[in-house]
Amino acid sequence: MSDVRVTVQRDSEREERVVTTGTTAADLFQGERSVVAARVAGELKDLAYELADGEVVEPVEISSEDGLNILRHSTAHVMAQAVQELFPEAKLGIGPPIKDGFYYDFDVETPFHPDDLKRIEKKMQEIQKRGQKFVRRPVSDDAAREELADEPYKLELIGLKGSAADAAEGASAEVGAGELNIYDNVDAKSGDLCWKDLCRGPHLPSTRVIPAFKLMRSAAAYWRGSEKNKQLQRIYGTAWPTKDELKAYLEFLAEAEKRDHRKLGSELDLFSIPEDIGSGLAVFHPKGGVIRRVMEDYSRRRHEESGYEFVYTPHATKGKLFEKSGHLDWYADGMYPPMQLDEGIDYYLKPMNCPMHNLIFDARGRSYRELPLRLFEFGTVYRYEKSGVVHGLTRARGFTQDDAHIYCTKEQMAEELDATLTFVLDLLRDYGLTDFYLELSTKDPEKFVGSDEAWEEATETLRQVAEKQGLPLVPDPGGAAFYGPKISVQTKDAIGRTWQMSTVQLDFNLPERFDLEYTAADGTKQRPVMIHRALFGSIERFFAVLLEHYAGAFPAWLAPVQATCIPIGDAHVPYLTEFAAQAKAKGLRVEVDSSSDRMQKKIRNAQKAKVPFMIIAGDEDMAAGAVSFRYRDGSQKNGIPRDEAIAEILDIVERRVQV
Repeated sequence: MSDVRVTVQRDSEREERVVTTGTTAADLFQGERSVVAARVAGELKDLAYELADGEVVEPVEISSEDGLNILRHSTAHVMAQAVQELFPEAKLGIGPPIKDGFYYDFDVETPFHPDDLKRIEKKMQEIQKRGQKFVRRPVSDDAAREELADEPYKLELIGLKGSAADAAEGASAEVGAGELNIYDNVDAKSGDLCWKDLCRGPHLPSTRVIPAFKLMRSAAAYWRGSEKNKQLQRIYGTAWPTKDELKAYLEFLAEAEKRDHRKLGSELDLFSIPEDIGSGLAVFHPKGGVIRRVMEDYSRRRHEESGYEFVYTPHATKGKLFEKSGHLDWYADGMYPPMQLDEGIDYYLKPMNCPMHNLIFDARGRSYRELPLRLFEFGTVYRYEKSGVVHGLTRARGFTQDDAHIYCTKEQMAEELDATLTFVLDLLRDYGLTDFYLELSTKDPEKFVGSDEAWEEATETLRQVAEKQGLPLVPDPGGAAFYGPKISVQTKDAIGRTWQMSTVQLDFNLPERFDLEYTAADGTKQRPVMIHRALFGSIERFFAVLLEHYAGAFPAWLAPVQATCIPIGDAHVPYLTEFAAQAKAKGLRVEVDSSSDRMQKKIRNAQKAKVPFMIIAGDEDMAAGAVSFRYRDGSQKNGIPRDEAIAEILDIVERRVQV
């Protein structure tokens, strides 16, 4: 044996170690139970990896992003083994880790039933307790084909190695551009082979290291994500470093399910997506219409105060407009097919508003004195999202953007961007969202128009503007639209989920394509800079985010019904009807429940409807010209004069606070 010198890297600390030939990463981190793999020269390795002289080795802990992926990918293998033990005819697809969990695809004759998932999970627990070792074994392509001759999907992946496989859905977890590996699940005591799978790895050292997992659901999925391929059965699961973390995640999912905007939209009678209209195309019911109108009215007022001018554009246009803008070159897959009108001219439903706003700017000569010119529209657009990604109001096919395009000089650009981003963040705070970070999306080298110099200037300007807000700034390499970089405002809701909200995009290119000009102070013609800005993103999506954020219990200023009047008996209905009329005259949204239900049932109905306030009246209240004032949390104040009750509701509405 000879000495082997390695460097152990932990964050910024480095430690030189001398070990002997044959020492593994597991030996190096012996006793550190949270370490499940190693990063050697930047590459992830199993703990069984033998260290070489001069290598830099970093421990990978199970709670890190890489550690979680390794845990979840290893658990996916255990699930696949359990499936094949219970369903020997099942053929293996792919099984990568995903956000918060994993999945594996199987070709089986009969779709999985919920009872099947219970059996599979029980079998997984047995495998986990056996402590089978994950053992990596490099193989040649031919040897892999021979060993996996009964697995047609694995054979297909071997044929794709290093090419389309990396682009295929989840396939990079199986094969890469280098050598192939098979991972054997080996019995810890006897050394017998229990199961095997084609995989790049790395994996946990043993199934016993898997702390906590649960299978969630099954669904149909096309092989490699293509509708042209066979439909397989996909099982989703989740795995976590501790049982407490698994429990917390399941509780989070239960809370998220309660807040699902589709469920609340039906329960609260806010909106629906009728099959007769089509997927991704919603209609708003009267109560949902109230919320939407209030959202829009407040936004309109704030925009007017900030110097925006309102415009309106049609829903359809000739295709040549989108040829001019470049959208047909870069965005055709996201557009509805054209309609042939006017003797063969292609007309499209518009997927965005910016080309039409450019035509408004260009409708007459513009002077530098008019800039910045801020054009704003609640513009309805249509995008042909694939059926598999349409999701309630958050991913729709028809939606209304609160869309603004700002035309300014280069000298005004930084100040205007700063004011725009501040305006966006302040308005989001008004709606009750307060936890933000920013994302800077930069050029996709394969999908852009304009010069590199223009992109560099635009990107650096956006970076400086974003940093002035004092919020975390996260890079999004290659995430920009084809015409310019953007800042995205990301916000966390009441249960910690992240949503992308507003976007601010800087564009030197569309003004060039539309030949937009203004007359400068010296009389020369100059090109304006264009800022694209959507605050809500879409009214529908923002509505859904707020609905889930508040779990349907909107603050009083947004609530469709701000107060429900509940009479103790029929004799008190006229008195509360008079109260309601007085409140409505002040602009409040108040209803009287004059149904035949008992008072307690009326209170329960108002609670289920998540009404902020209940106004209750009986004989004593009538005699005193007062009401009992009941809050959403169940607390109550009695004998409140009617004018004071109305004044309190008005104060809470005007301050836009949650009660």
